[in-house]
Amino acid sequence: MTDASSPRTSRRARVRAPELTGKGGWLNTGEKQYSLADLRGRIVILDFWTFCCINCLHVLDELRELEEKHRDTVVIIGVHSPKFVHEAEHQAVVDAVERYGVEHPVLDDPELATWKQYAVRAWPTLVVVDPEGYVVAQHAGEGHAHAIERLVEELETEHTAKGTLRRGDGPYVAPEPEPTVLRFPGKALALPSGTFLVSDTTRHQLVELAADGETVVRRIGSGERGLRDGSGDSATFNEPQGLALLDDGSVVVADTVNHALRRLDLDTGTVTTLTGTGRQWMQGEPTSGPAREVSLSSPWDVAWWRGKVWIAMAGVHQLWAYDPAADSTDPTVAVTAGTTNEGLVDGPGPEAWFAQPSGLAATADRLWLADSETSALRWVDLDGAVHTAVGTGLFDFGHRDGAAEQALLQHPLGVTALPDGSVAISDTYNHALRRYDPATDEVTTLATDLREPSDAVLVGDDILVVESARHRLTRLRLPEEAVRVESVAHRTRRAATEVAPGELKLDVIFQAPAGQKLDTRYGPSTRLLVSATPPELLLAGEGAGTDLNRTLTLDPAVAEGVLHVSAMAASCDDDPSNEYPACHVHQQDWGVPVRLTEGGADRLPLVLAGMDDRDDQDA
Repeated sequence: MTDASSPRTSRRARVRAPELTGKGGWLNTGEKQYSLADLRGRIVILDFWTFCCINCLHVLDELRELEEKHRDTVVIIGVHSPKFVHEAEHQAVVDAVERYGVEHPVLDDPELATWKQYAVRAWPTLVVVDPEGYVVAQHAGEGHAHAIERLVEELETEHTAKGTLRRGDGPYVAPEPEPTVLRFPGKALALPSGTFLVSDTTRHQLVELAADGETVVRRIGSGERGLRDGSGDSATFNEPQGLALLDDGSVVVADTVNHALRRLDLDTGTVTTLTGTGRQWMQGEPTSGPAREVSLSSPWDVAWWRGKVWIAMAGVHQLWAYDPAADSTDPTVAVTAGTTNEGLVDGPGPEAWFAQPSGLAATADRLWLADSETSALRWVDLDGAVHTAVGTGLFDFGHRDGAAEQALLQHPLGVTALPDGSVAISDTYNHALRRYDPATDEVTTLATDLREPSDAVLVGDDILVVESARHRLTRLRLPEEAVRVESVAHRTRRAATEVAPGELKLDVIFQAPAGQKLDTRYGPSTRLLVSATPPELLLAGEGAGTDLNRTLTLDPAVAEGVLHVSAMAASCDDDPSNEYPACHVHQQDWGVPVRLTEGGADRLPLVLAGMDDRDDQDA
């Protein structure tokens, strides 16, 4: 670990930036293809992302202000680097770029060619390239926008003086808008009137559709991205997703990118905020308290269960609950399950691990949830314990029916309770509707040839599926017999890192931004948590600590596995005269597939922020 708390303009480590290559080509450039040479003279920020990753979506939002403020000097390039097989499909990347409002060029790299050239190990990762074509910084995870802005300002000053900065319009070309009724809808809800409420996510609105599922009754929200309460015409949302009907006849809305829950009065169309501050929750902040004073993190779905609104808090891999009855004048919100560590671990709620829970469905005795990044179907019992019905972890996925213990899903986003006690799963990246029956403990396929289904609503003997990437609701008759599908299985596209058995030096590199230092006023400012799948892989080195480097001992008898590393560092402005310095939290989780090989590496560097000094080289 290195603490670079002083300005680094005197000498900054520079590495020649590798070329940008991707078999899928460029998006948002008016079909023009670019090389690094075309971008010489500009400050280039490479954003390695994949559209399944909630942390990547957070970074997209973090970068919007910087992108606008430095539009004439900075070019942000999204390098789309897939985890799931579906994410390697070019059209899926095209859809995602529009869905999430990406307003900069994107390189589609389905074979991870550029990812490998830049030695990236985590989603998201940001790499800064200076106007002369050298890499000058790398950041993994969230919370780095302030540090990158400081570096951008340094680079603007330095390269203006050198005459190597080129100002002007960037290569971004906006695509033509499509005239569809819905645009990447997220979730749907059957209303007592017989109509349907749909979260029209990309257009930042709610849409009420008639009983036919097609005719627009009304739109709620202005369509602008924002957080404003008020009438149905003036209120604003920011990529709303989940919907749940409350006992009083109102609807609670998971306003995902606003990190808030909103309430819709169906009679008047008025929108108010129930919980959330509008800011994203970060490590160290309160996890319970008055509803309007506690921050949330990308709530993706909501469900009314046992007198509370349960929240699939995708942004921090947890379940939370909003309690409107805690006090009639002071409702509360609190964590109910999950540690914020990303993975698949069952057990009592406070000990369970999730990975982007994104869909909820309540029955009398179970709360079902679609745990998207582990491609899993899970459930919470009446005692609050978490169980897994289908799924094995972060790296295995596919389309396989049969016994639940060997069945596979691919990034499901929705789950729907059926009358017979089974559940329908919106198996998003398999473009399918699946069914899990607890009575037989088996998984079958109900329908295929859907396009990114993200939710479904039961309507009599029919089921209405939200086909998000076809921008519509599709009505299906629930089949009596399952569809036959050829069984396929996949693993995450990243190649395993070859490491030597025995001792492995783990180094998490963190360099505080210029003008900042590690914040040690209240104790250690760094945290490192290490575990492994399978657990037997680690003979020593597991657990939590405050140093960002650690010696692990790997069992030679375990051929391969995954190292789970979670790191956090807090830095504050280094100004003794400032009694209340601005502070920032930098954090990232890595899942590193490793293969034990004689002659493999004995050191594993993971860059949280800065550059790995052992790799520095001036060209």
